[in-house]
Amino acid sequence: MALSLTREFFQIPVVTRTYTTACILTTAAVVRNNTTRTNTEPAHFNSCCSERTHSQLQQLQVITPFQLYFNPELIISRYQIWRLITSFFFFGSLGFGFLFNIVFLYRYCRMLEEDCFRGRTADFVFMFLFGGILITLLGLFANIVFLGQAFITMLVYIWSKRNPLVRMNFLGLFTFQAPFLPWVLMGCSLLLGNPITVDLLGISVGHLYYFLEDVFPNRPGGRKLLTTPELLRVMFDPPEGPDRHLLQEEQQERGGLQQGVEQHS
Repeated sequence: MALSLTREFFQIPVVTRTYTTACILTTAAVVRNNTTRTNTEPAHFNSCCSERTHSQLQQLQVITPFQLYFNPELIISRYQIWRLITSFFFFGSLGFGFLFNIVFLYRYCRMLEEDCFRGRTADFVFMFLFGGILITLLGLFANIVFLGQAFITMLVYIWSKRNPLVRMNFLGLFTFQAPFLPWVLMGCSLLLGNPITVDLLGISVGHLYYFLEDVFPNRPGGRKLLTTPELLRVMFDPPEGPDRHLLQEEQQERGGLQQGVEQHS
């Protein structure tokens, strides 16, 4: 059983496996520390803890959301560079919201990596970097402290635009084509009373990447503006070979088909 689970785990594409595992472990570490503190300290400790400041919480030397969230002031003044990354890893306490985000992250990240970016891990990592940097910069203006949900929305948007013919079903209530999925999710957020700023941020960044990567290069006079650095290719991609060229030609043909579908829809 253990060997089977281990085998299944390592069959997950490397980028999806790394990001999903980091998100689960980060949330588990926060929950574990909160549970341990609650069970081992006197009753009056919890009431005192709720009144402590940010700096006092850090002195407890446990992982808390206060140590993970995106805070430009702490990044610059106290050199807490890890916040640029950890703000993408935490999705709140264990519950339906966390489960929903992890399932969407795993599903759409894996489908992108195995389909659209098959054999192109460096390009996939570059997309991660492009999206992460833009979401971080725009998060400054949107006042968003945890950026993971916006990143998932970006992944969903890119997948949906690259699979325009896929039909989806929402809770058995109605069906729609894949490009409407990000908007359906945003509508759910609106109905549940949640702010849609995060959804709009992810959709905006996803659309910019899709336009620069798939739309503009195929237009008359257009050219490819997003180029994966050679360092990433050396680190993540296998050596050049006939299989790699076949994959690139297949994906270029698929991109042309998607453009034709959108122009006639």
